[in-house]
Amino acid sequence: MSARLLLLTAGFGEGHNAAARALAAAANDMVGAGSARVVDVFALARPRTNELVRRGYLGMINRAPQVWRRIYRWLDRSPRGEWLLAGLGAEVRTLATLIELERPTILCSTYPIYAFMLPRVQARLRKPLPPHFNVVTDSITINSLWWRKPCAGWFVPNSDSAEVLRDAGVPASAILTRGFPVAPFFADEQERLSPPSPAAWERPRVLYIVNSRTPAALETAFRLVAEDRWAVTCTVGRNDELRAQLEHSVAGRRGSAKILGWTSAIPRLLMTHHVVVSKAGGATTQESIAAHCPMIVNQIVPGQEEGNYELLRRHGIGALAQTPDEVMSALERAFAHDASEWRRWRAALSGISRPNAAREIVRTLLSYEQPQPAGSGRTWNPQLTSP
Repeated sequence: MSARLLLLTAGFGEGHNAAARALAAAANDMVGAGSARVVDVFALARPRTNELVRRGYLGMINRAPQVWRRIYRWLDRSPRGEWLLAGLGAEVRTLATLIELERPTILCSTYPIYAFMLPRVQARLRKPLPPHFNVVTDSITINSLWWRKPCAGWFVPNSDSAEVLRDAGVPASAILTRGFPVAPFFADEQERLSPPSPAAWERPRVLYIVNSRTPAALETAFRLVAEDRWAVTCTVGRNDELRAQLEHSVAGRRGSAKILGWTSAIPRLLMTHHVVVSKAGGATTQESIAAHCPMIVNQIVPGQEEGNYELLRRHGIGALAQTPDEVMSALERAFAHDASEWRRWRAALSGISRPNAAREIVRTLLSYEQPQPAGSGRTWNPQLTSP
């Protein structure tokens, strides 16, 4: 069975992959198994080169964030940024082959570079391509690469981001505000999973998603597990050494403390904890919003993550706490006075949370499978130049 939706992603930030996986899960649930396929063309075309570039990117944003800030701004502002894409011949050939084999009715990308590749794919195949949509995985600080090339429409995660695209010249009819696609689990379990209301007899539940490359991440983890006013869960990924250290430090602790390695249960953890401490990654921020779990941000990667925190700040949700002392102070304020600040954060999340976004996006995509009459307003094809 050929996939009706070909979902194009890339491994440069977990938000791209998380969005694509969520859309595939929604499509397979709504239409049938195999109706969507997630593909990272960069990994398929040149796996070794892609892995080297991906590691370089991750190393840069963690160890030299100001260098990445300058690169991000240059890509956003300079038309010369497109020159870097001229060497993607192997990726273009791979994508053309995939489209020929899968014969999808819709193309949907969660990474902006595909829009630059598709004209070359069409020239190679010598026939029209299915409608192509961008699912924008950033909020507010959205790089212009997302809209420089035409497509059938842009799905954006919130009205704040829709305003950014309108100000850039994208017609309102081409901007589809459906929310960020998170796993259907968030919508399906929202009535059943939620933390208890904070009370004097119940320790608030704090989830810390540890990024060991974040400055002072280890100190923050040890400070949290040493504090017994809160029930703490730490996820440390595949850092077995840190996991062993934290497990040793919580021995004999009066309050509840769980130390987890890599886990697929992040959605459930977000939905059952009162607050999460984490960097402002695209996937984590949007999943926290979907889970109605206020976020204390302890790291912001320049560029795309700045917008994620700005979204929370504009709506009065959570706090920025970039040192262990600031994290502890933010938690104290959140749960003081009968958790009044936490209650304000939680209420504000209701205004921007869209846990069913993946299904809404898929439903909209499928409505474009039939050819649209001329002048229907469902496609946009101006010759934009870089701002």
